[in-house]
Amino acid sequence: MNNLSLYGWNDTLFQLKQASQYKHLYHGRVAAVNKTNYEVIAQSGRLLCELAGNVLYGRSSFELPCTGDWIIFQPFDDNKGIIVDILPRKHTLYRRKSGTLSDRQAIASHVDKAFIVQSLDINFSVRRTERFMVQVLEENIQPILILTKSDLEFNRHEVDKSLKHIARQMPIFFTSILSPETILPVRKFIQQEESIVFVGSSGVGKSSLINALCERTVFSTSEISKSSGKGRHTSTRREMVLMEDSGILIDTPGVREFGLASDNSETLSEIFDVSDFAESCRFENCMHVDEPGCAVVEAVNTGLLELEAYNSYLKLQKESWYFSTSEHEKRKRDKSFSRISDEAKRIKRR
Repeated sequence: MNNLSLYGWNDTLFQLKQASQYKHLYHGRVAAVNKTNYEVIAQSGRLLCELAGNVLYGRSSFELPCTGDWIIFQPFDDNKGIIVDILPRKHTLYRRKSGTLSDRQAIASHVDKAFIVQSLDINFSVRRTERFMVQVLEENIQPILILTKSDLEFNRHEVDKSLKHIARQMPIFFTSILSPETILPVRKFIQQEESIVFVGSSGVGKSSLINALCERTVFSTSEISKSSGKGRHTSTRREMVLMEDSGILIDTPGVREFGLASDNSETLSEIFDVSDFAESCRFENCMHVDEPGCAVVEAVNTGLLELEAYNSYLKLQKESWYFSTSEHEKRKRDKSFSRISDEAKRIKRR
């Protein structure tokens, strides 16, 4: 038997379930997503569930269950069930689906904190940290930067300098699985019943960090290539694990690309300190590129804003604009197609 309150079940979720036509059935939380089924943690234990037709064909791909979702299911056999409904999501981390302009992919839902994991080796990238941070904040999830492999040689001064513009907006931990004392502050930062999603590139040590936090081997790990400094993919799916007397951890596969999946204009301005200067721009709709009287460009020219951070801001702003514009156009096309289909049905009835 599982105590679902340890997995985040609460009165708010109970009220959401009461609004469902399937409120009389059982509920559980998606612990892992496989190709053809879903592993669900329910009060009775762990089940393998498939999707009912109304869920599979009645929802967009990004609305299908993801790790962390709370679902309602109908059991039909020992440790098996059919998912008939999904409770409304909150604090869901999305990314732009690879190879698309406006399609989204849900990574994890009902998330309280996101551990952005970066390693202090050749894979370290401030720009990648910014990208993760923007999307996390957009979903009202608290970001935390976890820097792994601090046992390696690295320039602490240069790292601190490169992270200066984001350091005041999220906690930063320097860790090494070889030094348990560096893991303890991170463990203390996780509260009971909180859901934490781990995001980062391959080889940064997400699975190893989770094992260290749980003080047991939860996920398999692999050796890092000495030639490239990159690790092989050890996590092949998004999977949830319960820490003893603590929170819920969600491991994710390493990603090479993490495209923004929302209109992040305000979040971007705050992260890169652009909003502090934008109030002094001559024009209210200033794009902060080459407009006359732009206080942001002036801040860059005078050194008040770092050039690299400013260039990163422009790049992410452009990407965010492309996504929101493409999504808007896609919705218009879908609505037009829906109207055409409805009209065709009316004509057929005549």
